[in-house]
Amino acid sequence: MTVNKRQMLVMVVGGWLSNFAANGQSLPNLFPLPNASGVLETYNTGNGPIDLSGPFFQSLGTNGRSCGSCHRPAQGWGISAAEVKTRFFLTLGLDPIFRPNDGANCDHNIDTSTLSGRQKAYSLLTDKGLIRVQVQVPAAAEFSVVSVANRYGCGDLATLSMYRRPLPTTNLRFLSTLMWDGRESSTQTGTQKITFATNPGDLLANLAHQSVDATTIHAQASTPPTPQQQQAIVNFEMALATAQAFDYGAGALNGYGANGGPVRLGTQTLAGFYVGINDALGGDPHGIPFTPVIFGLYDAWANPPGHDSEENDQAGRRASIARGQALFNSKPINITGVAGLNDDLNLATIPGTCGTCHDSPNVGNHSVSAPLNIGVGDLNSPLDVSYLPVFTLQNKTTLEIKTTTDPGRALITGLWKDVGRLKGPILRGLPSRAPYFHNGSANSLGDAIDFYNTRFNIGITPQEKNDLIAFLSTL
Repeated sequence: MTVNKRQMLVMVVGGWLSNFAANGQSLPNLFPLPNASGVLETYNTGNGPIDLSGPFFQSLGTNGRSCGSCHRPAQGWGISAAEVKTRFFLTLGLDPIFRPNDGANCDHNIDTSTLSGRQKAYSLLTDKGLIRVQVQVPAAAEFSVVSVANRYGCGDLATLSMYRRPLPTTNLRFLSTLMWDGRESSTQTGTQKITFATNPGDLLANLAHQSVDATTIHAQASTPPTPQQQQAIVNFEMALATAQAFDYGAGALNGYGANGGPVRLGTQTLAGFYVGINDALGGDPHGIPFTPVIFGLYDAWANPPGHDSEENDQAGRRASIARGQALFNSKPINITGVAGLNDDLNLATIPGTCGTCHDSPNVGNHSVSAPLNIGVGDLNSPLDVSYLPVFTLQNKTTLEIKTTTDPGRALITGLWKDVGRLKGPILRGLPSRAPYFHNGSANSLGDAIDFYNTRFNIGITPQEKNDLIAFLSTL
């Protein structure tokens, strides 16, 4: 099966699932959902079918949207740019995801009455899977906004428009903060920081708050969802564990002694997780030392036996995946210039690995709230960010100037040091939701690896890149 045929199958399945949701049906537990790398599955930890009829899939606002508009089962409960583009052409840009309030590049001086007008208005959503996020500059911020250069309009200096990828609404039990900028886990917004001592109550309360914000902002609801609807949404989200289950080259990801797939993720991994686990900076509440060996899903594939014909090809793919996992766990990275690490620790260089920032075992996000600026939104990023706005900020005390394509957490805390800082997402389910990074600047997993290789001068060889892609494609 070619990639194009696979992609077409993905889109057909995605449309079929949309019809299921619209008709109030359910999805069988562990239903296989194909993507370009293999098959994705979602495990309902309640062991029943995945209900597609609850408030998560209901239009609770005024513009036809539901949570399911931007959180699709076949895209790992997020969206992919390819699926959104297909949805645009199948509906001529009239699907509820295409709404001017935040689906358009800007919500004024646009024409959505014609197909060509909608193509122009929603280009960032169809090309990069980006939603426009509007955040007011805090009144007591340590900085002022000097200028905004936004080719699409929306250049207001008081309420800034950023463009970010919707985060998945699955594997939520592993979260240490909600939203890229942590705004749904912040006292500034009436929510609370997620900590070992208060978890999971803090997470559940924050998710309920998020369901209100999402409904009133994205779905433009005139009234917030009821407490019962909020609880139903939270319960639905919290029951989901999603991961790749099958690789086109390697076969079943829980075969030959491996521990891939969503069931293991939703049982053993979930049972062992706690906020702060394996924190790279010594923040594990149990005092357990950090280990860079983050993933152990494919240890059994490190020395595969020889096979013939097709099985030999699968064994080679499994060996590549195991090598990629070993690289993730061990490839040295000299971490420099990362706001939130180097500056906070006053260390010009920190010897690390991928696990320094992706420390949650077999999950890959940071187990504590640790917003960082690794340079993805910087103007000198190795990746193309020319489609994004440029914000020029000035420190009110020192008069220092910073330019960025996304002020990040600074728009929540008002702190100068937080400019550009954002959280790292959970890595499971990666193959289904390209492009990558908060701004969609990495079109593929290969582009993401190239970013790190260039940014930190890692020295990844072509073979190592292929092995890392093979591994990340199984998450």
